[in-house]
Amino acid sequence: MSTTTAEPAAAPAEPRRGVRALVGLASAAIALSLGHLTSLLTGAASSPAVLVGSQLVDAAPTPVKAVVVRLLGTADKPILIGGVVVVTLLVGALLGLLAWRRPQLANLGIVAIGAVGLVVALTRPGLGLGGAVPSVVAIAAGVTALQVLVNVTSPRPGEPVGSGPNRRRVLLGGLGSAAVVALSAGGGALLSGVTRAGDAARRMFTLPTAGSPAPPLPEGVQVPGNTPFSTSIEDFYRIDISLVTPRHEAEGWSLTIDGEVDNPLTLSYDELLAMPMIERDITLTCVSNEVGGPYVGTARWLGVPFAEIISRVGVRPGSDMLLSHSLDGGYTCSTPVAALTDRDAMVAIGMNGEVLPDKNGFPARMVVPGLFGYVSATKWLERLEFSRFGAQTAYWTDRGWAEQGPILTQSRIDVPDSLGTITPDKPVLAGVAWAQHRGIAKVELRIDDGEWQEAKLAEEGGIDLWRQWSFVYEGSPGRHKAEVRATDKTGDTQPEARQPVFPAGATGWHTIQFTLAD
Repeated sequence: MSTTTAEPAAAPAEPRRGVRALVGLASAAIALSLGHLTSLLTGAASSPAVLVGSQLVDAAPTPVKAVVVRLLGTADKPILIGGVVVVTLLVGALLGLLAWRRPQLANLGIVAIGAVGLVVALTRPGLGLGGAVPSVVAIAAGVTALQVLVNVTSPRPGEPVGSGPNRRRVLLGGLGSAAVVALSAGGGALLSGVTRAGDAARRMFTLPTAGSPAPPLPEGVQVPGNTPFSTSIEDFYRIDISLVTPRHEAEGWSLTIDGEVDNPLTLSYDELLAMPMIERDITLTCVSNEVGGPYVGTARWLGVPFAEIISRVGVRPGSDMLLSHSLDGGYTCSTPVAALTDRDAMVAIGMNGEVLPDKNGFPARMVVPGLFGYVSATKWLERLEFSRFGAQTAYWTDRGWAEQGPILTQSRIDVPDSLGTITPDKPVLAGVAWAQHRGIAKVELRIDDGEWQEAKLAEEGGIDLWRQWSFVYEGSPGRHKAEVRATDKTGDTQPEARQPVFPAGATGWHTIQFTLAD
């Protein structure tokens, strides 16, 4: 009698390692693409990659944020989003390696990645249930794509185990993945373009006329060849916690003013525009600005003076802090109430003669001269809550930044650039100095550690504006060092000691190396 021996179970049919990793990467790319495409309908802030990046921003220690801003500047946001995307793709590739032998674990991994965005969407202020939809779409797309691509690229019965798929199936799988990603990107670009066009059409408002217009700037405020005295909207710096520019419509928007007040108000956009307006040229500065840094700019702002708002709501005695709330992911800002009434502080709706742009805070933002932006310049306003410093704290003060945030006296050399050259026929150094709400009284230069010499000040536009200066160098040709310092109208001269931006703004003298040509 013959006996038969049972053959051992065949090993799972799977393609080569590189193909498996590529399948996982393609599945992750499809998930990210469709999730991002969906976010164009639910709001850019709900894109899965943006959600995770925003949570990383909030969780990052303050010293880390300061270093990132110093090293990357305004490129920090796209780099962070790009990093989230790269990590997601790499994790997808790892899951692809498991998809044949441990398919349930691979699917669970995709669900877990998407769940991170889902949890953030459900817990992040201002998004609501709609903000979770892109993450749900991404999860479904990722799992489906992985199953389809595994099926397409798996060896067929009769093919040698481990031989991998034939080129035709790999090509079909790759083309299918690329098509989904391309259609998502193309559809996203088209939808984004339509949305921007619609936004532009809806925002062609006629700005109200200011009852108190800005006085004309003296012709002498500008030093020829120096930094433009007034900063264009395109060049105006943007520093905030949002990874994508928030876009909000005037229709349906409202500004609530409450807290320790006698008459709480809720204003629609039209009601805000109907209030008395002032127009002022004001220089703003970010606390993240290093010595000699670029995060300072001047614009002509149009808005409702806080004095008018305070008179309408009746702020109660003892309220010393305004806690402003932004539509930007639960951001808050604490401003001294005293600074709202002793200067031209406003809720701004216009900038440089145009409706406030999205990146600068549409529909409305705060502008308070003399205070760093983190305690004065909330964008995308939704609520103004009068409170007390002893009762509440704000986003940045919770992270260790100073409570009051007055702008420090600072100066900067703009001409020539560091390591630049000036010529004997035009041996001029030039720059700007600022001490908002105090004004600049004097700017001095020191060449090669010599004696301090006064620079020539341009005409003053006002104490809430920066001031330009120039200096004619009469030394010998060759390489030289220049240092600058400013004195404000209270008599305080900026100190030499270098301090970092955290926790109350950078100090020190801006220094450059320059060459006087023969």
